[in-house]
Amino acid sequence: MIYLPHNNNKAHLHFRLFASTAVLALSIASHAIAAPAPAEADVASAEADAGEIFVTARRRDEDAQDVPIALNVVSAETLDKTGNFTLGQVQQLVPSLQVFSFNPRNTNVNIRGLGANVSLTNDGLENGVGFYLDNVYYGRPGQSQFDLVDLQQIEVLRGPQGTLFGKNTTSGAINITSRAPSFDPEFFGEITGGDYGYHQLRASASAPIIADKAAFRLSLADTHRDGFLTNLHDGSKAQDYDNFSIRGQLLVTPTEAVSIRLIGDYSHQKQHYVLNIPVTYFGTYDSGAPIANNFLNRTTRAGYTPLAADPFARQGDSDGHYQAEMESYGGSAQVDWDLGKVALTSVTAYRWWDWNPANDGDSTSLPVVTKAQQANRQRQFSQELRLGSTGNNRIDWTLGAYYFWQTVRGYGASAYGSAAPNWFAPAGNPVVTNAALNGFESNSYSEPATKSYALFGQANWHISDNLTFTGGLRYTHEDKTGVYRQYWVAGSDLSTLSPADAAAATAIRNQFNPRTSYDVAVSDDSVSGLATLAWKVTPDALLYGSYSRGNKSGGLNLTNIPAGAVAEVKPEKVDNYEFGLKSQWFNRAVTFNAAAFWTEVSDYQTAITQINAVGPAIQYISNIPKVRSRGLEADVSYAPSKWIGLTASASYVDATYRDYRNAPQAPERNAALSPTQDLTGVQLPGVPKFTYTLGADLAQPLGSGLTVIYGHADYSHRSSFNTSSSNSRYAQVPGYGILNARIGVRADDGRWDLSVWARNLAHKDYFQALSPGGFGLVTGTIGDPRTLGATLRTRL
Repeated sequence: MIYLPHNNNKAHLHFRLFASTAVLALSIASHAIAAPAPAEADVASAEADAGEIFVTARRRDEDAQDVPIALNVVSAETLDKTGNFTLGQVQQLVPSLQVFSFNPRNTNVNIRGLGANVSLTNDGLENGVGFYLDNVYYGRPGQSQFDLVDLQQIEVLRGPQGTLFGKNTTSGAINITSRAPSFDPEFFGEITGGDYGYHQLRASASAPIIADKAAFRLSLADTHRDGFLTNLHDGSKAQDYDNFSIRGQLLVTPTEAVSIRLIGDYSHQKQHYVLNIPVTYFGTYDSGAPIANNFLNRTTRAGYTPLAADPFARQGDSDGHYQAEMESYGGSAQVDWDLGKVALTSVTAYRWWDWNPANDGDSTSLPVVTKAQQANRQRQFSQELRLGSTGNNRIDWTLGAYYFWQTVRGYGASAYGSAAPNWFAPAGNPVVTNAALNGFESNSYSEPATKSYALFGQANWHISDNLTFTGGLRYTHEDKTGVYRQYWVAGSDLSTLSPADAAAATAIRNQFNPRTSYDVAVSDDSVSGLATLAWKVTPDALLYGSYSRGNKSGGLNLTNIPAGAVAEVKPEKVDNYEFGLKSQWFNRAVTFNAAAFWTEVSDYQTAITQINAVGPAIQYISNIPKVRSRGLEADVSYAPSKWIGLTASASYVDATYRDYRNAPQAPERNAALSPTQDLTGVQLPGVPKFTYTLGADLAQPLGSGLTVIYGHADYSHRSSFNTSSSNSRYAQVPGYGILNARIGVRADDGRWDLSVWARNLAHKDYFQALSPGGFGLVTGTIGDPRTLGATLRTRL
């Protein structure tokens, strides 16, 4: 998304057109942006200075239109207009960004189709999209799923960002900046109520402690919403949301040259999630052959009537406890020291993330799989030092060093109830199968630990007033170690059986959760780089071309590794080529940006689910030899007056496997006959080919102009995409569009603001993901229904 300057309170319009129009647009712009007369030039310059959108994509404050990087900026003003407060909602404003979440831990984020493509997380695999808040890298995707509180802006940087951001940004980075403490007193308060028991309180206060020397800011958000789903087993609600976040900051400026910013935060989130919703059942393979011991066979034997396949009735049936509960807390210290011709920055941070889930693993109210979960205790420390030139120079440069340490302790649990023997092994000896499975529980412990060291540098050489070359390099060394232990903690005493029956029961347990113990380690050295040439064709038109190389260190498979897989996952390497245009026309009333990209990936790291005929599915990570993502993006913004703004954006992404001949077989095809398939040429999962957003803002002063009535609407559409690692036809999510709207009245000075709003106004039924099982059950993650509410805001 691109933004017009905020002068005259102009609203914004985005429209992502195909980048093939860039050449034509530039030829028009070169005439439309002809230099104004001297008096007009002074006015235009003054307005531009007042309304530039500054970003830190290159670790220095710059006007977004002067940065030769494809990026989107979502301002605090836009977050207020849309009512978005989570990363999953923000994706509706950024077509190249995709966020899918089975639960907070199992969240996948991809940009331009690359990053993480299925909603399954392995603790030994790091995401290819880096998430940064106030210059601190967050090591696990679940840490990004809390409420976004009191923000200044969100920058979505598309393509490899390894030179300056480094840590696992082969696909892009999400760079978030919160509001800093102010030496002028500030207060913001917001209260919202809506249907489904929704209520939210958001507040922020800032004031000086010592004039011009010390100031604080305290921000909090408390959100609650009842569930959208009903568990017919006990009538309880699921897919609810309860989140509390608080952040405190202290800004100290002992001298004009030194500033110290201390930040501490805490968040807690609890959901009754996930209640599996049946979408459809199938009892035969695509060949017509019956699936042995399929889901309906199992329920018939158990005397259980499964729910009708009516997903948008929003009903499930579960006898087990399920929850998605997490806490995150941490602190950071940023020191900025202006030394005259250079500036020194130090960012030190330590963070915790605790994840406590519970799941019913069989999608029924039968006691089959009573536990299927993995808790986490994540800790991380990071230290970054940067030294950079200040002012405007022939060569602007940044040098730095970075250290990162992380450990993710995992505590897994799998348990089976009294219905498990008949469910999984109906043909077996009941004495053996009951002893093997009824009451059997297996626990696991895993711990990947990472130490990462990096040195980096980047320079902008202003060859002339209109031509700039940017080059950068980053050297990274990483050491990773991991342990995995799986052991049995409960179940019948098999020594009471005959030796033959005991051996048979042990074999069954080993099919489900074998005793396992191993250690693994990988070490990696890599060099990332960037080369960009930018040409300022006119003062308001920039053309650029770039090549970047990104690397992601090797991963660790810390699970029950299936046959053919290995514990060590090879590093991922990315080569990205990009051409772009950034332009503003007609005294900056119109902004048009476009980019075309081509990305080649070797040894692409991804999560894979192997579905077994007997026993649970196995989730592990592997390398895909070749992947390619290519596409076109464009934005246009137009504000015909201070009271009217229109926005639109679009993205076309062709992200395909270029060499993937041993992909896992889809469940609708018999893996016993053909365990693998060739997915070469197939679109990656979780990637719609075409996405677009439209938006409009209207406002009209009332009476003397002290009161303004306003309206906002935005529409986001995604084409069809698949959500399985096997490209199952049962996982093909139909395309959908979501319409949101808000209308309100406010004081012209912003002192108060009252609005009513609707999300998913058209009440569109849609899936976020579809998950086919190996024995004929397809479940779905359902998108939110229409919600209505009202918001009251005040600013002092």
